Amino acid sequence: MKKKNHYNTIVISDVHLGTKSSKAKELLEFLKSSSCNTLILNGDIIDGWRLQKSGKWEKQHTSLLKYLIKLIDKKQTNIIYLRGNHDDFLEKILPFQFISLSILREYYHISNEKKYLVIHGDIFDHITSNVRWLAKLGDLGYTILLMINKVYNNRRLKRGKSYYSISKVIKHKVKRAVSYISGFEEKLIKLARSKGCDGVICGHIHHPAIIDKDNITYMNSGDWVESLSALVETEEGDWKIVYYNDLFL
Repeated sequence: MKKKNHYNTIVISDVHLGTKSSKAKELLEFLKSSSCNTLILNGDIIDGWRLQKSGKWEKQHTSLLKYLIKLIDKKQTNIIYLRGNHDDFLEKILPFQFISLSILREYYHISNEKKYLVIHGDIFDHITSNVRWLAKLGDLGYTILLMINKVYNNRRLKRGKSYYSISKVIKHKVKRAVSYISGFEEKLIKLARSKGCDGVICGHIHHPAIIDKDNITYMNSGDWVESLSALVETEEGDWKIVYYNDLFL
């Protein structure tokens, strides 16, 4: 049996369970191949928005939740679940503690004597925070785009061509535009500084990144819809982004 990769901390976000585009099977494979002291689920793990409308709960979504429950039950891993905008139904029970599971709005993580604010990040996306109907309209458009992307790539594969993500290219352009307009990264950095932190760890915009700016470290874990990325803290206390495709393909 292949030895598991062990990390001090694994951060994942934006899994969007309850949607056809969620890569729950791949995430489960990644988690089973790894171990960690702390697993941070940084928002939008379950897509309550989509489940209320046209969402679809798949067998692999249940398998992933069963594995997380197994980790909680065996107390092998400390799990921190932070509420996002798509799983804002959790707001009614916050804060919540059960065995090794904590459900919170935000969390402070200590690493190598540095303090990090961990938060999903939707509070600084003006569209999702202040214009909810427009955010949901955009979410529907993105879902349709993923469907088109699937059909397009099935045809490419039949012709022997490699996978090309139309939705990822367009999504990053749109998301980065929203990020730029609202000052997403800048505001999170400013918030971390105001709270006396050395850095901030977030998700929400589906764009994995590690950026050092003005002595504050901004880190984004990406998503498990297309990037299939996780933010990990090694046993030496270093942070890096790992991608499913680099590990298993």
